[in-house]
Amino acid sequence: MSNRNLAVLSALDNARTQWYHVTAIVIAGMGFFTDAYDLFCISTVSKLLGRLYYYDPSTHKPGKLPQKVNNFVVGVALVGTLCGQLVFGWLGDKLGRKRVYGITLILMVLCAICSGLSFGATAKSVMTTLCFFRFWLGFGIGGDYPLSATIMSEYANKKTRGAFIAAVFAMQGVGIIFAGLVSMTLSKLFLLNFKGPKFRDEHVLSTEPEADFMWRIVLMLGALPAILTFYWRMKMPETGRYTALIDGNAKQAALDMGRVLDIEIQADQDKLAQFKATNNYPLLSQEFFRRHGRHLIGTATTWFLLDIAFYSQNLAQKDIFPTMGLVSKDVDVSALEEVFETSKAMFIVALFGTFPGYWFTVLFIESIGRYYIQLVGFFMMSVFMLIMGVKYAYLKEKEHRYIFAVLYGLTFFFANFGPNSTTFVLPAELFPTRLRSTCHAISAASGKAGAMVGAFGVQSYTLKGEPSKIKRAMMILAFTNLLGFFFTFLVTETKGRSLEEISGEDGGQTEMTERPPREEATGGRQESWE
Repeated sequence: MSNRNLAVLSALDNARTQWYHVTAIVIAGMGFFTDAYDLFCISTVSKLLGRLYYYDPSTHKPGKLPQKVNNFVVGVALVGTLCGQLVFGWLGDKLGRKRVYGITLILMVLCAICSGLSFGATAKSVMTTLCFFRFWLGFGIGGDYPLSATIMSEYANKKTRGAFIAAVFAMQGVGIIFAGLVSMTLSKLFLLNFKGPKFRDEHVLSTEPEADFMWRIVLMLGALPAILTFYWRMKMPETGRYTALIDGNAKQAALDMGRVLDIEIQADQDKLAQFKATNNYPLLSQEFFRRHGRHLIGTATTWFLLDIAFYSQNLAQKDIFPTMGLVSKDVDVSALEEVFETSKAMFIVALFGTFPGYWFTVLFIESIGRYYIQLVGFFMMSVFMLIMGVKYAYLKEKEHRYIFAVLYGLTFFFANFGPNSTTFVLPAELFPTRLRSTCHAISAASGKAGAMVGAFGVQSYTLKGEPSKIKRAMMILAFTNLLGFFFTFLVTETKGRSLEEISGEDGGQTEMTERPPREEATGGRQESWE
């Protein structure tokens, strides 16, 4: 049974791009803007937390977060994100995308505000409060991953679906830029009014007391974009695919989608029973594994391997920047100056390395395809990291630091014009409607498990800035990216097809695991291969 027999699905697949699609991208994209800001702004202030709460006069060095505390502060949100992805991804298939979408936003707003509060005045109480609320902040952020991707894929037409999903994800790049920009701006404003001496000149006074307010404001501002989009997120109707194929209400789906697409759509209620009967298998079943098992393994492993490198690079930036000559030595600046320099360096790398890659994916994903973009991205990341690892001693010399900065920026570019974008897009397209949010959540949670490997494992190599350990970290990341290149062969090209055709929900023979990815990349219609 072709999905063309269901008018609401055909209308969604063939709808012209209109203002409604743009609105959906902005609403879902602002969620990802918030996610990225909340996850990465901690990197700009974590050194400041060390100066404020862990200064030991006997060391004659600025205060520094103990390694275990640093790992918790930086990584606890990732643990929360993994848990939230699995819980909200499952709920998205059980209760509906829209209903769960609102819960995640409220959680993100409340916990972003509470992250800047403290219960008690000791270092332990401040860090415990911070980690508690950042866990639940991550829990809300986790829900945004599968829900935003699923909602966008189910709203989009089949010709531009990949670009629309990639555009939502590209707001992550904007969020990373603003994490640097906001921290840079606020630290500059505080410096203009409360600037302290260099640590070298005055150990105690170099940590400005007012800086304790600065980091709290940075974290609390993460609630603002989420608050601004809450009304519009609640106004969005449930996706037509969920209403028709899972709720079984074709009439309501036709009304909702007809209203937003400004066309009249036939209900086709009588055809839903046959449609649902062909797809009535659970996630943990032989039938699911036969149809989609290889793809789920492919999306989960590639996202896991990608995030080891991506989060290691992002979270360890503050440790690598001194090597690249982008920031001063800690004894030569005050606490707020250190935040300003770290934020400025993060902003520059994000603006010129991270940000362009996302939008290159948006521009070329429908012409090049998801599969080839992911392959080339993994390969180029591996090459650049291998060069940085092998030639680290050469590149860390002052006269070569700009080459280091270019190579470092290129790895970010090919991460985003590559697997960081495509690993988000593919799980939203490969799986059936009734399991789409759950399967995306499993893939995304696998990615966050990789992020934790980066945050708790790889980042420990860079924490003390020891050249030999940073070199080893680069070599490890080059290898993980190479593994990602090979695991990409487990996924398949999805461009130009309807979601039901890709997943086999239309009742046709669409077991794509039997077709070689190179042939699928031509975008041809799936035929019976039995």
